[in-house]
Amino acid sequence: MSPPVCRQVIAATEAISGADGTNEGTRRINQLAENTRYFRRQLQQRGYILYGELNSPVVPLLIVSIAKIVAFAKASLHHGLAPVIVGFPATPILGARVRFCMSASHTREHLDWVIGLLEK
Repeated sequence: MSPPVCRQVIAATEAISGADGTNEGTRRINQLAENTRYFRRQLQQRGYILYGELNSPVVPLLIVSIAKIVAFAKASLHHGLAPVIVGFPATPILGARVRFCMSASHTREHLDWVIGLLEK
């Protein structure tokens, strides 16, 4: 690893552990967990099929059809959302999905905006 990368790893570890003298790392981890729970819960309540671990900040949403995933990607980009699309051959032929990557920096408004786009 290069020295700058090592320094970045050390700084991140210090922030997460609180060794930097702040609680910023803990705050961000808690916010990321809350964002993930909220986003998953909202999608599940609307009947979407989600894959992945419950606590993972990567939330895969099953789209199934290759045609639908392409249309979804185009519509998303048109509205300013850049989703991570995964389809065949990386998934089974009927297992196309979009992966939403949660961040501690996302606000509730950001998440609700994405949910609103999905509902269109």
